[in-house]
Amino acid sequence: MLSPTLLEVSAGIMQGSGIGPASFVVNSSDLTAVKPGNLLCKYADDTYLIIPSINVDTRFDELANVENWSRRNNLTLNTSKSQEIIFNDRRRKRSIQHPLLLPGINRVISIKILGVTVSGSFSVCGHVNNVVTFCAQIVQAMRILRAHGMATSSIYVIFNAIVVAKLTYAASSW
Repeated sequence: MLSPTLLEVSAGIMQGSGIGPASFVVNSSDLTAVKPGNLLCKYADDTYLIIPSINVDTRFDELANVENWSRRNNLTLNTSKSQEIIFNDRRRKRSIQHPLLLPGINRVISIKILGVTVSGSFSVCGHVNNVVTFCAQIVQAMRILRAHGMATSSIYVIFNAIVVAKLTYAASSW
């Protein structure tokens, strides 16, 4: 009797699958920061590296650590999707010297963290503007649906499912 030929599997979970985010959290449990005081936060398939200003000189080492971990785990760090943001408190009237740019990483003035837009000055004005714009578009779509005869009760359900959910998402963290 012939034994079946085993093929090498180079990847395990399809992107967009329901188990993908949970699998990433479990598989990335050994990904840790190099320097004490730096923090790696992982949620679903998002990873955030937080480096306080006192450890700014460790940025290159931390990035190399993530890239090496990715290679060891048959993953690729997508630097085109990676961003760096420098948070500073504008109320403190001191000028800061920004560190050198990281190679292949864009430095931005605002970033979307788990669906919430935050600026480098800790302002959520950009997020509020995005939410208001989105909700205004949905309300306009609901007006069109009502003009085409959709029942008020159905429009109410749509409003609660989309607009109220969008308005209250992450509100507790504000």
